[in-house]
Amino acid sequence: MKTIVLSVFLIGLSVQKMNAQQVFIPYGKITYEKKVNMQRSAADWNIPDEAKEKMKKYSTSEWELYFDQNKSLYKANRKEAENDNSMLFLSLDDSENQLYTNYSGQSRVIKKSVVGDDYLLRDTIPAINWKIMHDLRTIAGYECRKAIGRINDTVYVVAFYTEEILLKGGPEGFSGLPGMILGIAIPRFNTTWFATKIEGFANYTAQIVPPGKGKKTDSDKDLQRLLEIYRRYDGNKKEKPEDIKRRLFGFVL
Repeated sequence: MKTIVLSVFLIGLSVQKMNAQQVFIPYGKITYEKKVNMQRSAADWNIPDEAKEKMKKYSTSEWELYFDQNKSLYKANRKEAENDNSMLFLSLDDSENQLYTNYSGQSRVIKKSVVGDDYLLRDTIPAINWKIMHDLRTIAGYECRKAIGRINDTVYVVAFYTEEILLKGGPEGFSGLPGMILGIAIPRFNTTWFATKIEGFANYTAQIVPPGKGKKTDSDKDLQRLLEIYRRYDGNKKEKPEDIKRRLFGFVL
């Protein structure tokens, strides 16, 4: 009898230990803080010195990633965005932009604001060649491993990911690592994104849908019209169409 009781006790301990280790998160919401060094960025813009002196050093905004095991929706926290007008000062407000990603279908829909109008851009998930490093860092309570990638041929990205979240995604459309990306730094853009809060096992399925309001760019004619508008108002008039397209469909919303 004692042997049976002991066996049951040991089995119970084993089950408890297994349950304690099974912390993999299949769905939920992640809140990220996006931080831009405005003073460094201003060095590349044609802004009067007086305006640069009045500019605060950092602009911060809050972004949310809703996810399950197959798809995600990334968008700005509108309430937080309304309280931070530093980006509006530079006409670079991105708080209306959204990114829906369908990982099982390898597709995504980008809602992007250009000259006050919203456009819907559709394409496939871009691939990044990552190099996984040995460095570890704790972000929002999760142990993350460092990885280095490159976008636009010459722009290096430093990312930190955790395997405790099942979806192999991340903010701003970054993906392709063995888990969820909780931290990103792009020195060239003077910008970082780091998770500040993770709501694991919170069901946001109803919110993970493609953005539907915006001008479609499915036809070549519609896309060419958008490229011309962007070149005329938001970009360099001498910029090549392929460079404009790369900017519009790029990683950073």
